[in-house]
Amino acid sequence: MKKIKRRLAIFDIDGTFFRSSLLVELVNSLVESKIFPPAAKKAMDKDYFAWIHREGSYEKYIRQVVDIYIKHIAGRDKIIIDKIAQKVVDYHKKRIYRYTRDLINKLKAENYFLLAISGSPEEIVQKFADYFGFDRAFGSVLEVKEGRFTGKVFVDASRNKKQILKKFLGENGYLNLNGSVGVGDTESDIPIFKIVEYPIVFNPNLGLARYAEKKGWPMVVERKNVIFKLNKFKILKI
Repeated sequence: MKKIKRRLAIFDIDGTFFRSSLLVELVNSLVESKIFPPAAKKAMDKDYFAWIHREGSYEKYIRQVVDIYIKHIAGRDKIIIDKIAQKVVDYHKKRIYRYTRDLINKLKAENYFLLAISGSPEEIVQKFADYFGFDRAFGSVLEVKEGRFTGKVFVDASRNKKQILKKFLGENGYLNLNGSVGVGDTESDIPIFKIVEYPIVFNPNLGLARYAEKKGWPMVVERKNVIFKLNKFKILKI
């Protein structure tokens, strides 16, 4: 009997499903737990406040957080990091967007295979995805030797989503791209949008919004308790 292929839905996590960044919350918790030094938080503040005050970009802020995490994770016990990651997920698990939450529930009911690909560390991405019933999840992978992180990055998932997805599809022939869905919020998700049949650009940054407009991809914006579906995008000049 021929096996029926399952349709695929691919989700970014940070800023798309989770209303923050798993990595940012993990670093904050590691500082609060005194596993990372206070200097780690101080180093984040400059780019954080530049973004909050609309004087800098969120992308620059996140890259700074990534660099700080890699710097301070070296030599840390993986078991301890896993425990902190679980605490972060337990505390923030309800901090999600309504639109993507409801979409995920709808796709689950339709027996879609749910795949998460996030630039945040695999240790926390997997726990977050497990809680919400994703079938598979990928995050950034750092080397571990003798139970401790070395600080070496094996996979930067935010910059390699295309390669991760192609490898995964090659190893799992039971998945169907007909009717497939992709949801993301930044340019790093463009390779996914190009592969799936139904791209959904959710709360996009400026770069992705401009690209989506050229491609005619649907854009959805959730603001407060209102969800907007946009057919066109235009920058207003002041």
